[in-house]
Amino acid sequence: MSTRSRMSFARTAKAAALVVTGGLLFAAPATAIPLDLGSLNTGSLGSVDLGSLDPVLAPTPNLASVANFRDVAGNDGRGYATVDGSHLKRGVIYRSNALTATSDADKATLTGLGLADAYDLRGATEISNPFIGGADKLPDGVTYMNIPIEFKDLTQLATTIKSPEEAKQFLVDTNRSFVTDPVRRAGFKQVLADIAAGDGVQLFHCTSGKDRTGWTAMLLQSIAGVPAQTIMDDYLLSNTYLQATNEKILAQISQALSPQVATNLEPALGVDASYLEAGLAQIASDYGTVDSYLTEGLGLTPDTIALLKVKLVG
Repeated sequence: MSTRSRMSFARTAKAAALVVTGGLLFAAPATAIPLDLGSLNTGSLGSVDLGSLDPVLAPTPNLASVANFRDVAGNDGRGYATVDGSHLKRGVIYRSNALTATSDADKATLTGLGLADAYDLRGATEISNPFIGGADKLPDGVTYMNIPIEFKDLTQLATTIKSPEEAKQFLVDTNRSFVTDPVRRAGFKQVLADIAAGDGVQLFHCTSGKDRTGWTAMLLQSIAGVPAQTIMDDYLLSNTYLQATNEKILAQISQALSPQVATNLEPALGVDASYLEAGLAQIASDYGTVDSYLTEGLGLTPDTIALLKVKLVG
């Protein structure tokens, strides 16, 4: 197991507005939007009646300072159902966007959830970026590990995208690269192996919590046997959680640059089924199945995959 460690609008409006990270343009800390859990789309579980939920584990709390924080197993009820009729264990593995602006109240919530380890999938240039980077602000006692899964020069990307179609194509190609790029595969192998070996509650994130994080969540849910439609529905929930943040970013871009630039870049702020489908199609082409991608592409051992399934499935 790898070594772990603990780890305004400055300059010009253009520089701040045009920073793209992990497929998300970011010029301000993410803020959560209130969610009506009673009507939240939870994939194959449908709309959930909170009055009928298993009272053992309360719904996953919203974090005001970490907009895309949620449970890999689903945020309420018994957890996502698997194809064999089991359910994922809630309160074991969480996903989020970067925790660079975590409030004291949200740190206390994370402490109450028993968070033990946090895996940061951002690259060095993302973490050091003066506009959207910064170190994770974690509760005392949480072990931090950086597992960089780098993207290309994202600021340059933002200046070269000339249409919404180009933004969509970038994220389609990004998801394909999660299969074809050996360096990125090594990063996904490490985070899954570390989650399998970790004790206590685990959390992983990138910058916006939707692309690298969404891919990792898909792999975990696939290992657990969650149906494909539930996985996709869960993936698309990033659009709900990031809605308020993205609206602010688009307004900033429109004012600082132009409405057309905001239109061009809008698809990069969210997720679309075609993005994840492109990665899954690449798996089918190169490896045949997700199981083969995990073992042959990532090099995970059967023991590691079995450990993850034990963690995930109740």
